Amino acid sequence: MLKDAIGDVLPLGIGVALSPLAIVAIVLMLVSRRARANGPLFVLGWLVGLAVVGVIMLAIAGPANANDDGEPAKWSGWLKIILGAMLVLSASRHWRGRPRDGAETPMPKWMDTIDAFTPVKAFGAGAELSGLNPKNLVLAVAAAAAIAETGISGGEQAVAYAVFAVLGTIGVAVPVVIYYAMGDKAPATLDRIKGWMIHNNAGIMAAILLVIGAKLIGDGIGGV
Repeated sequence: MLKDAIGDVLPLGIGVALSPLAIVAIVLMLVSRRARANGPLFVLGWLVGLAVVGVIMLAIAGPANANDDGEPAKWSGWLKIILGAMLVLSASRHWRGRPRDGAETPMPKWMDTIDAFTPVKAFGAGAELSGLNPKNLVLAVAAAAAIAETGISGGEQAVAYAVFAVLGTIGVAVPVVIYYAMGDKAPATLDRIKGWMIHNNAGIMAAILLVIGAKLIGDGIGGV
């Protein structure tokens, strides 16, 4: 059953990992004055943010009887349908709001201050962007529900969610690996990644949300 739970959360973790604005933020930190401290701390904060959300969601989903006598509870199926519909609607909004004529997506104003971030602020930014981001919250709730409905033990639930959280951290961790592995060549590579993410932010988000939303709706229909 543990492998079933892990299989269910894999696409959700990928959805968290593909967070263009967060990846742009970590790239900006890696070209700032405190890159060596702020980059890894941002990643750690991101992982902690997902972990905190997971603890809360599993604490709610576990006692809520998401599994009835070996079968997923019907409320869990309805929850997936609702979450999936939210993601599909968000995908539509991102697609309609994409910049026209090749224009770039405007970045949040706070990104202009990243160069002045302290290590503590970098950690906090990572935790906030992972744990309080609406897309990530929806995916974390879906992951917790998927895990709880398998009926596995609390320890196995923690393992399954840890897989989800670690997978969801890969997107912001890869630029840090590039920074340390490529040395002087890293800035050029990171700049290309940043440019591609900024230019394609709306399209990436729309595609991710649509695919995962459709999957959740399908899984939910199968469960009710």
